[in-house]
Amino acid sequence: MGVTANSASLLTTDWAEEWKQLQVLRQRSDDASYWDGRAKNFGHNDRPNDYANSFIELANLQEGESVFDMGCGNGALALPLARAGHPVLACDFSGGMLERLRADAEAQGLTNITSKQMSWADDWEAAGVLPKSCDVAIASRSIVTSDLRDSLERLSSVARRKCCITLSTGHSPRSDENILRAIGMTEAVGRDYWYALNILIQMGIKPELQYIKSARHDIYESFDEAYGNASLMLEGMGELVTPQRKQQLAQNLHAWVTEHLKPCESGFMFDEPRVVSWAFISWDA
Repeated sequence: MGVTANSASLLTTDWAEEWKQLQVLRQRSDDASYWDGRAKNFGHNDRPNDYANSFIELANLQEGESVFDMGCGNGALALPLARAGHPVLACDFSGGMLERLRADAEAQGLTNITSKQMSWADDWEAAGVLPKSCDVAIASRSIVTSDLRDSLERLSSVARRKCCITLSTGHSPRSDENILRAIGMTEAVGRDYWYALNILIQMGIKPELQYIKSARHDIYESFDEAYGNASLMLEGMGELVTPQRKQQLAQNLHAWVTEHLKPCESGFMFDEPRVVSWAFISWDA
């Protein structure tokens, strides 16, 4: 039986609604208190220069353009953008992260960053973030939301010229697809950027897609810390994988960590860097 205009799922699927249903199955996302706790020790391993440089290069900002940075964290992009002369409105739901950002900005003598504590779900206009208030709106690795269409619409509403976002190409930004393949995790449990692309298209937008690969050599104090960190990529699957399957994957992961974790000068590290692939999606506002 041939596909018709009424039966083609790509044309008829409500991608925004399917996203909402997917979030119900996933594990609960980290709240502000989690990031407040991480802020003090959130250092260079969590803020790779190669990633930030690639994002800024792909964003291709014009001289002096103002930037709205939603989910700014401790300033991985806000700080270099401000150093390059861009006025930055940096927003995050973590007060701890914003404190780090303000301290770093002050230490670097940067006066062109304005910060606000605000989440994706807050009333942005009530917080002073008005429609068409910045030239470029960005969300770098920060769209963790139960309503993806609403978040994309909010971001678009703030920008006068352009929007730029990154989303993991895998099921979680904590995942390394090389490791998942090595432990036999072949299930397609998530491709967040597919949803973003389809939702934007259904909004009448023509998004552009490019990729950034972020490689990290994290250092751990112990085997337990390294394994615990690696296990987060399994926990993030929530109900998308059965408990029995998750238990088998955990055993495979334990064996993988045992084989690949090596001592180094300041602790332990894996013999290959952890690689995360990011989809860089941009569109005209």
